Amino acid sequence: MKTIFQLVLWIVCIILGYMIYRSVTGPIEFKEVKQERFSKVISVLKDIRNSQEAYKTVNGKFANDFNSLIAFVDTGNYTITQRRDSSYMEFDKTYGIDLLKEITIIDTLGTIAVKDSIFKGDDRYKTMMNVPYAQGGEKFEMKADVIDKSGYTAPVFEAKVKKDIILYDQPKDLLSRENAHISVEEVNGAEIKVGSLTDVSTNGNWPPIYDKRGDQ
Repeated sequence: MKTIFQLVLWIVCIILGYMIYRSVTGPIEFKEVKQERFSKVISVLKDIRNSQEAYKTVNGKFANDFNSLIAFVDTGNYTITQRRDSSYMEFDKTYGIDLLKEITIIDTLGTIAVKDSIFKGDDRYKTMMNVPYAQGGEKFEMKADVIDKSGYTAPVFEAKVKKDIILYDQPKDLLSRENAHISVEEVNGAEIKVGSLTDVSTNGNWPPIYDKRGDQ
């Protein structure tokens, strides 16, 4: 009986030791996984934003679905223009003299393919609807709209994904804590998103650290 008791005691000690170890290392490993996955997801959201801004420049609105957006990037072109100031003399009937008139001239220099301008020959835009690390092949949610803001209409868009999809294999207690984050150094809320359907904004909800990490 003494031997059995000692064996059980050793097992309990090992289990408790492992639990203490995991309570320390678990959050550290979770943070490393989170930052790696969030960085990739945010990188794709930036591609979506850049593509949407190009789409709006050409079409005056944002794309409401990925098929339209990808087709635009694949075949669309920017018009390259150059603005220059100029002036000329014009006779003014009121004063009976020649007056200097200043104007702005916009010259069309040519066009450039959207995919070359944004993606520099990379074809990753063709799969930018796919959420990185998603277990079930989930897609980003994306929607475009036109809202009334201070008396004028403005096109808006939003693309987003739930953190649960990106961190599907992580401890549930740490994931719940992550979804409740409210901090200037974290991605707040239960989603990572760019743009807004209620405000005229194409900003993302991630902190600057992810922009710096992506530029390195």
